Amino acid sequence: MRTDSAAGTAPVAPGFGSLPAREHLPVGSGAEPVLDVVVPVYNEEKDLDACVRRLHAHLHRTFPYRFRITVADNASTDTTPHVAHRLTGELAGVAYVRLEQKGRGRALRTVWSASDAPVLAYMDVDLSTDLNALLPLVAPLISGHSDLAIGSRLSRTSRVVRGPKREFISRAYNLVLRGSLQARFSDAQCGFKAIRRDVAQVLLPLVEDTGWFFDTEMLVLAERAGLRIHEVPVDWVDDPDSTVHIVQTATDDLKGVWRVGRALATGSLPLDRLARPFGDDPRDRGLPGVPRGLARQLVGFCVVGGLSTLLYLLLYSGFRSFSGPQLANALALFVSALANTAANRRLTFGVRGRAGAVRHQAQGIVVFGIGWALTSGSLMALDAAADGGAAHSTELAVLIAANLAATVLRFLLFRAWVFPDRGDRPGATAAPHDTGTRR
Repeated sequence: MRTDSAAGTAPVAPGFGSLPAREHLPVGSGAEPVLDVVVPVYNEEKDLDACVRRLHAHLHRTFPYRFRITVADNASTDTTPHVAHRLTGELAGVAYVRLEQKGRGRALRTVWSASDAPVLAYMDVDLSTDLNALLPLVAPLISGHSDLAIGSRLSRTSRVVRGPKREFISRAYNLVLRGSLQARFSDAQCGFKAIRRDVAQVLLPLVEDTGWFFDTEMLVLAERAGLRIHEVPVDWVDDPDSTVHIVQTATDDLKGVWRVGRALATGSLPLDRLARPFGDDPRDRGLPGVPRGLARQLVGFCVVGGLSTLLYLLLYSGFRSFSGPQLANALALFVSALANTAANRRLTFGVRGRAGAVRHQAQGIVVFGIGWALTSGSLMALDAAADGGAAHSTELAVLIAANLAATVLRFLLFRAWVFPDRGDRPGATAAPHDTGTRR
C-alpha cells in the first residue's frame, strides 16, 4: 500500500518487532523507522503541503531516531493525492496510503496495522497542537514506560485557544465518558496520540469504530485492560476552518458510548486478550520474602483486622458517648465491618474491580451479624455478671477478646464462603465477563 517507505534522519537498530514489550528501544543502525506519524486527510489540497513540510522539518531537527510521516488519504476527491505523491518524491521519510472509504479510525487502523515502526502516532493535518509536545508524547513509549500516550487540552498546564462552543462540547463529552464509562483519561478527542506497535497489534482488532469515536473506544478498552496511558499537556490553537461536523460527530460519539457501555456491561468484549497482556505490571510480581497462599492471606487479614479493630474501638467510644453499649456496639461493628470487607476484598484476597462487590458486602453483612452476636452476647454476659455495673474499661477489654474470636471466625468465613479460592494463579487474567477476578 505504501508508495514510499523511505525513512528520515538518525539511524536506529532493526528488529524492534521482536523485542519484549516495554523495553527501551535500542539505538543503532538500520533502515526501519522508530516512529511512524500518520496524518489522516480528506480533501486537504490547500493545507497538506505546508503541514507535512513543517512536521518533517521539526522531526528532522529535534527527533533523535529515524522516522516516517504517512499521509493517509480518506478517499479525497480533490488534488490531495497529487500533492501527497509530490511530497513523497521530494522528502525522505514521507509515505502515502490511499483508502477508498472515509473514516479517521479506518485510516489509523489500516496504516498502524501495516507499519513496521515500533512506535505509532497520529496528528491532525491542521497541526493545531504545538509540535514541541511530540517528543514528550512518544518518549514514554520509546523508553518502555507506557503503552499509549495522548495529548490533553484539559490539563491545568495546557494552553488552549478555541471558541467557547468547542470548549463546552469537549468538556461535556469528557464528563459523559467519566460518568458513563468511568474513563479516567482527561481528553479523548485530542488529535495527538501515540501507541506502541505491539500494543496496537492486540488492541486494534477489538476496536469497532472507523470514524471519530475510534480514539475513545481504543482508550476505554486500553484503560479497562489495565494498560498504562501517559498524558501530555499540550498547547492547542483551534483551526477556525476545520471541516469537522460538530453535531454529527457528537451524535456518532454518543452512539459509540452507548455501544461500548453496553458491551462492557454485558461482558461481550474479550478483555481477557488485553488484561495485562505483557506481564509487566509490578502488582503481578511477588516480592521476595512475602508469604503466599494461606500465609499471605493471614498476614493481610491480620493487618486489616488490626486496623479495623482500632477503627471499631474509636467508633464505639464515640457512639458510647450518646448511646447505650448495645447500640454503640452495633453501629461501630456495622461501619467497621463494611470497611473491613472492602479492605480484605482488595488487599487480602486480591479481588479487583467492581464485579461482585455488592454481593461480597452483603455476605460481609452476614458475617457482621455473626460477629455482632458474639460481641453482644459477651456484653450481655458481662452485664449479668457485674449486675449492670461494669466499668467502661472492662467493657472494652471484654469486647477486645470477643472481637478476636469474631475475627478468627470472620477469616474462616471470608476464605471459605465470601472469597473462596477457585484455584486462580497470581497474575491470571480476568474472564471476559468479569473484571473483578483474582490477580
